Amino acid sequence: MKGYYFSKKFIQSILIILIITSISCSTVPLTGRKQLSLVPESDMIALSLTEYDKFIKSNKLSTDKNKSAMVKRVGERIARAVEAYMAKEGLTKNLEGYKWEFNLVEDPSVNAWCMSGGKVVVYTGLLPLTQTEGGLATVMGHEIAHAVARHGSERMSDQILLQLGSTALSASLAQKPEQTREIALAVFGVGSQVGVILPFSRQNEYEADYMGLIFMAMAGYDPNESVPFWERMSKQGGSKPPEFLSTHPVDQNRIDRLKLKMPDAMAYYSKTK
Repeated sequence: MKGYYFSKKFIQSILIILIITSISCSTVPLTGRKQLSLVPESDMIALSLTEYDKFIKSNKLSTDKNKSAMVKRVGERIARAVEAYMAKEGLTKNLEGYKWEFNLVEDPSVNAWCMSGGKVVVYTGLLPLTQTEGGLATVMGHEIAHAVARHGSERMSDQILLQLGSTALSASLAQKPEQTREIALAVFGVGSQVGVILPFSRQNEYEADYMGLIFMAMAGYDPNESVPFWERMSKQGGSKPPEFLSTHPVDQNRIDRLKLKMPDAMAYYSKTK
């Protein structure tokens, strides 16, 4: 039987990866999924605050007081529900550094995002599709779930390893600040993004869908409103790529999964009534 020879350097590299993996795993709230994150959440929050300030200064906030108030109202209700859940589960430490803020920005794009640390932006172009507070809660719950699940740290780890060959955000910022900033904005969902690890990104999307469904239910919004929202999204014009070429799930697959998880969310919703 032919033997195999592995160099000392190769074995050392494998050992380093195993050690990093063993000390860098955490558990996603609600789903229990184990995740690997090489970027500390504190670093992600510091970076998000910098980018959020830049974004707010360079974009126009909506002057529609009623719509802006609605965004803040929905966001605050979901944030309070998240905080209550995390406190009950002994996970308050997971929200350290969070300073919630909710803004409506004048932009025709159908978009919304939540950065690490609880900075949430909704674009005015999204509101014709959300239509109701429940529809808006669907989107904001989903985006807040991305932050609470620390998907930003998880995805940032992958991207700086793949694109910059670094394992530390601080090193990437020092050596390649512009590239790191572009990666961060893509990870946060500010503007368009191209997923490099497609199945992983879709996993994040499905996880945020589920967690967002639970969070909106905890906040007293009927989770059933998520289905008509995504049905309205699916009727948007323009051709869409097949799921294996997209970071986001195909609309019908997303809707089917939401319906499957609806009993879980309704159990939380019934407690608010």
